[in-house]
Amino acid sequence: MSCPFNHSAELNPAVLPLDWLLGTWHSDEPGEGSFPSITPFRYTETLHFSHVGQPVINFMFNAFHAESRKPLHRECGFIRLQPGTNRVAFIIAQNSGLVEIEEGELTGQQLTLHSTALARTSFAKQPYVQQISRHIQLKPGGRLEQTISMALEGQPLTQHLHITYRRTD
Repeated sequence: MSCPFNHSAELNPAVLPLDWLLGTWHSDEPGEGSFPSITPFRYTETLHFSHVGQPVINFMFNAFHAESRKPLHRECGFIRLQPGTNRVAFIIAQNSGLVEIEEGELTGQQLTLHSTALARTSFAKQPYVQQISRHIQLKPGGRLEQTISMALEGQPLTQHLHITYRRTD
């Protein structure tokens, strides 16, 4: 299920600094995934950022294995800005059963976020994620770049995913 971009609602002024994210983005080349406890992999991903006039940006991220096209990771949620500041929060639900809040800063067209709260289903797969950091940046030339690092029980914060996207709408 995706949330279509609402062309009839005006963008809420509270999220105007995030307007550069709005729309659909597709990875133009497969991204790279790795972590010490898994075999490296390549993936493609579609990001969709939309709004309905509320002071939040809605998002849906869908990743697929680059070769088999098998669905992988999915995230959906909301992005909020603290009024009058550059403080930003992602509220995220993942298909793995992990729910997280990431907070950080918006600097120009760059987001730097770190998990502040993690919750999971009682039957989530171990080892458990302990920390996540995310960096999203609009690069010169209009490409969007995302790097995600994570820490598991017994593993320090380590880069896990890196991918670039191009806007498709």
